[in-house]
Amino acid sequence: MENETFTTAKKELESIVKAIESGDMDVDVLTEKVKRASELIAFCKEKLTKTESELQKILDDIV
Repeated sequence: MENETFTTAKKELESIVKAIESGDMDVDVLTEKVKRASELIAFCKEKLTKTESELQKILDDIV
């Protein structure tokens, strides 16, 4: 996930959620998709946390 962006990760996660909600997914595929969704969620959380910290630092430097 080194070259992954927040936007692409979010889009993939949304796609996985739609597929799961449709209920047409095979159990084996479901397991893989849930695992991938978990990875994407962790990635997005990390990106958001890092961005929040960077923004806070910038704002602190301004004041």
